[in-house]
Amino acid sequence: MAAGWISKELAIILVPFITLVSGCIIGYFAQKTGFCAIGGFRDYIMFRHTRLLNGFIAMIVSAIVAFFIFHLITPMAFENFPWLVTKGVLSAVPGAPADLSQMAYIILAVIGGIGMGVIGVYVGGCPLRQFVMTAEGSMKSLWFVIGMAVGSVIFYLITAGFVVGLMKSVGL
Repeated sequence: MAAGWISKELAIILVPFITLVSGCIIGYFAQKTGFCAIGGFRDYIMFRHTRLLNGFIAMIVSAIVAFFIFHLITPMAFENFPWLVTKGVLSAVPGAPADLSQMAYIILAVIGGIGMGVIGVYVGGCPLRQFVMTAEGSMKSLWFVIGMAVGSVIFYLITAGFVVGLMKSVGL
């Protein structure tokens, strides 16, 4: 594999800085544009408005381009990129900790996507939008963000083992 433009040691130092700067830029634009992935689908389905949906598509394209650029800069940090091309579209993400079958990951992704969509409709936006509204001073969004953090820890500590065990017991 090619060495890339910078060493892996330097990449380890630069990644947190680049992540922080990128997060600030993304947060700024998300706040200025009112970006919301769930709101984009909602507006398109209900009103045929595509402004927020175009932002969602731009986010996906930007992420793919950014990963490609980072892969060129330091390929050692992105050994399995692009995993959709190298491993197949329905393959598990490399390094997934549960070591389940492809079908199990698809089922879990669909369940998680439906759950996030339903919850996002109830709370009025996707998690990114909730973070932006928290930064704008919304207490309702702050409680959502706190609940999301606590829920993630509880899921990992308690529920994740049960879900993996259940998937393996049914042969997935």
